[in-house]
Amino acid sequence: MLRPRWVLALLLALGIAAGFALLGQWQLERAVEQAVVQERPTEEVRPLADVAQPDGPTEQAATGQRVEVTGRFVPGDTVIVEGRLNDGVAGYWPVAHLEVTDAAPGGLPVALGWAPDLEAAQEAADRFDARAGDEATVVGRFLPSEAPMTPDDEADPNAMQTVAVAQLINVWADYDDRPVYFGYVTATEPAAGLEAISSPPPEESVELNWLNVFYAVEWVVFAGFAIFLWYRLVRDAVERERDAAEAEAETSDSVSR
Repeated sequence: MLRPRWVLALLLALGIAAGFALLGQWQLERAVEQAVVQERPTEEVRPLADVAQPDGPTEQAATGQRVEVTGRFVPGDTVIVEGRLNDGVAGYWPVAHLEVTDAAPGGLPVALGWAPDLEAAQEAADRFDARAGDEATVVGRFLPSEAPMTPDDEADPNAMQTVAVAQLINVWADYDDRPVYFGYVTATEPAAGLEAISSPPPEESVELNWLNVFYAVEWVVFAGFAIFLWYRLVRDAVERERDAAEAEAETSDSVSR
């Protein structure tokens, strides 16, 4: 092991192992970086104009953000969305049509509150529509548009089970190709006759990138293998020299006899 060539081979193996270890560390850092939660100030009320624009997708950073928006509610465009859970209890949301005036103009669905039964939700919606038309300011949580759902065969074909903007613009009266926000707001303050919608902050989950962790372990194994390979080569050389020495000794014994 102390012969110059094996010392140089050891230095080479250590260099290769160090390179593999650095690659493993880089992969591990990548896994940790991707698992870091990006904190968003979702509970800070921001103007809608700073969060979303009409006719555009809802960005991840905007999802769950509390916003403030001013506009005019359109009478007669309030619809009932069924199957909405409030603290685990199924009920109904009256969802109104707000034409935004303090940001880029566009239609914006606003969930006014929650009711435990259809009759209470419809009464609240009718009462709200009767007073709609004046400019109003809404504070609530901005959420992305949901996908429309087809009612069951025996259900009302016009029943809504999701807040789907693509479906709402088809039932809003006289709505043409005007801009629309592809998201909706759950109002913090419920309309008269409704309960406040339970809309907690979005959960921030952390998931470690196990593929990067696996690669990091692989590089560590490669680093160990580089050292093991050097040791194996030295051992094989020692065994060859030992066998050669034994063979030479046996030959010498035979000749002397």
